[in-house]
Formats: sequence, C-alpha cells, structure tokens
Amino acid sequence: MLFLLKFAAIAIYAWGVWKVWTGFHRTNFSQGRVYLALLWPVFLIANKSYRQNFTRALKG
Repeated sequence: MLFLLKFAAIAIYAWGVWKVWTGFHRTNFSQGRVYLALLWPVFLIANKSYRQNFTRALKG
C-alpha cells in the first residue's frame, strides 16, 4: 500500500513537471522554465498568479 502511495505521488509530480514544461509557451512567463517546472507544487499552493498560469499550461 505504501509503495502505491509513493508511486502515485511521484507520478503526479512528474505529470505536473511535464505539463508545465510542455505548456510553458502558453504562460505569461518568459524565463525560468526549469525552475518553475520543478517547483510547481510549491508555487501552485503559494501563488495565485502561478495558479492562473499553471491552468494555461494545462490547456492544449
């Protein structure tokens, strides 16, 4: 059971990194692609502007 929870957490994190990486051109950001992709869970919780841009990155 613990293995499945860890696997699910890693899979969700990897999915988020991939979506931010591939949808970066849809956001208002012009630089910091790696940094924004890797730290997406922190920014998603703490920053309203990032949440809006994350939603844009998911579209498409």
